[in-house]
Amino acid sequence: MVSFEMNDRKKIGLGLTGFGVFFSFLGIIFFFDRGLLAMGNILFLSGVMLTIGLKSTMQFFTKRKNYVGTMSFGVGFFLVLCGWAFVGMILEAYGFIVLFSGFWPTLSVFLQRIPFLGWVFQQPFFTSLFDRNRAKRVPV
Repeated sequence: MVSFEMNDRKKIGLGLTGFGVFFSFLGIIFFFDRGLLAMGNILFLSGVMLTIGLKSTMQFFTKRKNYVGTMSFGVGFFLVLCGWAFVGMILEAYGFIVLFSGFWPTLSVFLQRIPFLGWVFQQPFFTSLFDRNRAKRVPV
């Protein structure tokens, strides 16, 4: 079993990823403010790079099965920078879903193990939703 060692670089990476999600959320709340959305994207990507490493990040985004998600996310990011924030965010959301769809089962197990919030995610509605998504997962 591989243990997940939490060093300072990974802690900073998780913090940057969290701030990236927060700034993206603020950018959407403030009617697709392109400055906040661009900061959120940059912080999110830099946080992912610090968390899993530069080599692993490059391998993840350049996998053959992730080309569509990577291109969609990249074009969406470019459109956000050019001022087409709404269209860019739609493309980024599609790319995010395609890229990170393999992580949903892991996320569901994590959510169910959170002390107080986990009780909500262990209810029959959520467990059936999680089980349905586990069945759709295609082994690599």
